[in-house]
Amino acid sequence: MNRGGSGFTFYIARRILEMPVVLLFVIIVNFTIIHLAPGDPASVMIGDFAFTGSGGTRADAVAYLEEVKAKWGLTKPLPEQLWIYASGVARGDLGFSLAANRPVLDLILQRVPATLLLLFVAEFFAVLLGTLLGAYAASKHPSRLDAFVSGTSITLHSVPVFWSGLLLILVLAVRLKVLPTSGMTSTGIASQELPYALDVARHMVLPVLALVLFRAPVLQRVTRATMLEIIGEDYVRTARAKGLAERTVFGRHALRNALLPTVTLLGLSLGSALSGAVLIETVFAWPGIGRLLFDAIGLRDYPLLMGILVISSVGVVLASLLTDLLYGKLDPRVVYQ
Repeated sequence: MNRGGSGFTFYIARRILEMPVVLLFVIIVNFTIIHLAPGDPASVMIGDFAFTGSGGTRADAVAYLEEVKAKWGLTKPLPEQLWIYASGVARGDLGFSLAANRPVLDLILQRVPATLLLLFVAEFFAVLLGTLLGAYAASKHPSRLDAFVSGTSITLHSVPVFWSGLLLILVLAVRLKVLPTSGMTSTGIASQELPYALDVARHMVLPVLALVLFRAPVLQRVTRATMLEIIGEDYVRTARAKGLAERTVFGRHALRNALLPTVTLLGLSLGSALSGAVLIETVFAWPGIGRLLFDAIGLRDYPLLMGILVISSVGVVLASLLTDLLYGKLDPRVVYQ
């Protein structure tokens, strides 16, 4: 075992080879759950029009519905549908959206930048705020200030993210009228670099703030607990015995090691971050993957829904690998085998 030689290379190769197996398992589970759910996209798309709007008989409507299902391949046995879909994914083909009649991959790639922009900005401020507040609360332990910060974090994390989003809209957008209520850009805004960027930034404030209020408390609690544990370690007491300033002890010796659980939490919470993005993007009408997933669920758009879940699973697997690598950079004691 070593850090930079064959052990590291073997570890990376093993993790890469495991990815197709994990994705295949995700595809099978998601495909089965989605197709066993009540309803089908053909019935949702056609609605009552096929039975009441054409003037034909009910038998004609049922025949038309079966024709649509056959056209989309929904009448085939589930194992055959699964094989066709998995084979397409292996070739890089996520299928066609039944609602938009466009390639699923094109629809997802069109929405990815908006979601990544929202999540990265929100995660940056959540990590910054949560880590600083956690370290500050630990430095004041035990005190009323520590109890206040910790209690506030628990309260904020207990509030559903969509509810805090609605409250922010009510206060800052409706009452005070200082920020836009929804969307990513204003109507008629020119696509010039600076005006467009400023307009996007204004529209990002509320959704980012809602996500930060939900994510930062968790990071604060983790950082605080880790800092309190590290403060009692021998190397911290040694640093203090050398006469180092308390700020140096906390910042250089304690806080760096306290970041390890935070990095792990960030990597493992990518899935929950996407679920939070679904709610936030729906509340604020943000044109990202979360809103696309919400629409796909409502329309029973199986290919689009499966495509989003596959792409999300790839993101989770890659984030897990990146987390392990970053963990080794932060902690010299980590070895790869």
